[in-house]
Amino acid sequence: MRSGNVKVAAVQVPSAASGIARSELPRLELLRSFEAAARHLSFTKAADELALTQSAVSRQIQQMEEGLGVALFERRHRALVLTPAGRTMNRAVTDCLERLRDATASVRASLQARRIAVTTTPGFASLWLIPRLARFAQSHPQVDVRLSATNDTLDMVRSQIDVAVRFCPTRLGQGEPLFEETVMPVCAPALLRDRRRPLRTPADLVHHTLLAMEMPQDTTPTADWSPWFQIMGLPEMRTKNTLRFSQYADAVAAAVAGQGVAIGRLPLVAELLREGRLVAPLRGTQTSARAYFVLASPRAADNPDAQDFIRWLRAEAAGLQRP
Repeated sequence: MRSGNVKVAAVQVPSAASGIARSELPRLELLRSFEAAARHLSFTKAADELALTQSAVSRQIQQMEEGLGVALFERRHRALVLTPAGRTMNRAVTDCLERLRDATASVRASLQARRIAVTTTPGFASLWLIPRLARFAQSHPQVDVRLSATNDTLDMVRSQIDVAVRFCPTRLGQGEPLFEETVMPVCAPALLRDRRRPLRTPADLVHHTLLAMEMPQDTTPTADWSPWFQIMGLPEMRTKNTLRFSQYADAVAAAVAGQGVAIGRLPLVAELLREGRLVAPLRGTQTSARAYFVLASPRAADNPDAQDFIRWLRAEAAGLQRP
């Protein structure tokens, strides 16, 4: 008997999973109900957790079993027990859902990292920062800025603040100086055309309404005018009357509307002066010995967007000082 060379072709046996189409996999809502029922070994407790009825969970488990063609639970009197197939599915489903939870948390964390929390005074926010924010948004379209405009000094760590722009006396400043404040009286152009009430010298202010900020710790009606009065060597004036506001931006708005004379803080009102909506009747500006400072919180060190925001603030401030 002749023997010959026998060629044996390798036959690949398909795995149990190779014939499963994606459309045959259990739906996510069925997997969630199964995982909860397997963890509690109770359809009722699973239903409470998922805000479903007990019968809805029971039907979903039944649908999953029919799709798989095998029982996942033994229904005993007032008890559920996982079958061997149920234990196999429970390990796989639990692992998949945990991976999905981890991935969801990671994605959300990455989105949250593209946020900057900023705090500053309402006057700085409305008159200087907000009109410029579109430029930052244009160069950083994926970054959300959360702005807290308040006169309160927020705890940056407790309030989860990245950047603070603080306004205070220069000698008490903390952080990096942004720019010094200079002050001068400002008003609407219409007030200068009133010949009955001239406004050419500081003494002429007695004929006009002063627009002032309400300072919580100072009962002086024109407390925010005090630095300018002191610089000019003037006593506190008894003027025609005074309108006081809780927010500096409101005092500026009243000045634009021609309701009186406000103390102009530069550079906050610089744009209104350039536009001619406000004028400085008494020439010359005086430094108020107050300034704006930029502070970065410890959490900003790990936030590249916060560092970009601080650099952008510096560039905007430097632009004001260019000739």
